[in-house]
Amino acid sequence: MMFATPAIGKLVRAASRITKHGGSAFPGKIMETIDPGFLTRTLAQLPYGVVLVSGTNGKTTTTRMVASMLSDLGLKVFTNPTGSNFVRGVVSALLNEVSLSGRLDADIAVLELDEAYAVHFVKQVKPRYALLLNVMRDQLDRFGEIDTTAKLLSHVAETTTGTVVLNREDPRIAALAAKVPADTQVKYFGLAENLKHYFPSDDDMATTVSVEGNAVAVGSAAANHASVIADAVPAGRKHALPADVTLTAVGDHEATFGMDGQTYSTAVKLEGVYNLYNAAAALAVVRAVMADASAQSKAAANARACAVSADELIAAVSRVTPAFGRGEVINVNGSPVELLLVKNPMGFRLSLASFSPADADTMIIINDQYADGRDMSWLWDVDFTSLRQSGVGMVSGVRAWDMALRLGYDQVPVEHVNTDTEQAVTAFVNANPGTRKHIYCTYTAMLKTRAVLGRITEVSDAGVGR
Repeated sequence: MMFATPAIGKLVRAASRITKHGGSAFPGKIMETIDPGFLTRTLAQLPYGVVLVSGTNGKTTTTRMVASMLSDLGLKVFTNPTGSNFVRGVVSALLNEVSLSGRLDADIAVLELDEAYAVHFVKQVKPRYALLLNVMRDQLDRFGEIDTTAKLLSHVAETTTGTVVLNREDPRIAALAAKVPADTQVKYFGLAENLKHYFPSDDDMATTVSVEGNAVAVGSAAANHASVIADAVPAGRKHALPADVTLTAVGDHEATFGMDGQTYSTAVKLEGVYNLYNAAAALAVVRAVMADASAQSKAAANARACAVSADELIAAVSRVTPAFGRGEVINVNGSPVELLLVKNPMGFRLSLASFSPADADTMIIINDQYADGRDMSWLWDVDFTSLRQSGVGMVSGVRAWDMALRLGYDQVPVEHVNTDTEQAVTAFVNANPGTRKHIYCTYTAMLKTRAVLGRITEVSDAGVGR
């Protein structure tokens, strides 16, 4: 059966696309049943192994950054670009790339994994590199509180064989250094002190109140944060706490990064301040991969991978474009329409801070399907007062009326509420031609919005259909 798996999988994939049945992960579900060893066997071919990216916020964009940068720097990269981040989604993506003989033409895999499904993945494939981004309250109906999410990610840290890259500023992520095997390297990415207020940890957010739109800290989360990291990192690893890559300054499509005592500034195509921090994370893991690839290629006399300079790394960052639905801009009738994925308090707060509502129309679409998380109580932890002056032109989605109620409590005027997403999106994007539009949407709402826009204008194919 194993020799026939690629052919069967490609047939299932083709059939599911023609019939539009089963979604992007459906072929993977079938393959997991008929050939459980397909994933392990296929990824074992890769000379530089697997980079696993996980965490609550920023997985898809950071995965895209890492894959794009490694490709720019000379490696052939396999990745799962659609955000289908369950194990079966990875299998489905593999079926699209392997030959009929089962060969995967790639040097390395860069894979986004959902926090829970990463546990299942590492039971089958031990990643050579892991990039663990953050832990925030997200999909409480699935994960419970954030310590549970951190425990899930600890399994990734425990099974990584080469380098684990951790967020120095997130105490629960930094604490995972204690779980890393002794012969696996630990590296960190971090923030300059003057930028930390942009990126509060979940503990910081829990001890912050908003007074007329201004954040005022209460309690001692910052002090606790530092002590948690200091206590959690093993003594033998404490020298690694200085970050391998630090985000030191941000501007309008500009960022400055610190590496090895030097600073490097660059223009970027990425949208939103949060993606600049994701870029620091991507830089840290790419540095680790390319250092190893250089050593391995020298030993094997393989000229494809070679040592890269900091300037080359920064140039690679400057060329990365936004992932679909994550600051993606789609032109509709002369209006740039920006799709902004939101799925937890931190992500929504940072999006609102990054995209000024001035001279733009705003729409919010909130669904509560499984992929979004059923529990939408987190919306009450988002400060929407920045939208008071401009208002919100349209609210839609399954939980449209809940969202409208939440906006009402922050005294944000809402012009229209329509639970029919197709009608709502069509009306919103066709109104006020030429005006920039921001659409904040949960995951399934984002997929639906792209599908609707695909019937109005040209939308790039992200592999999830229309």
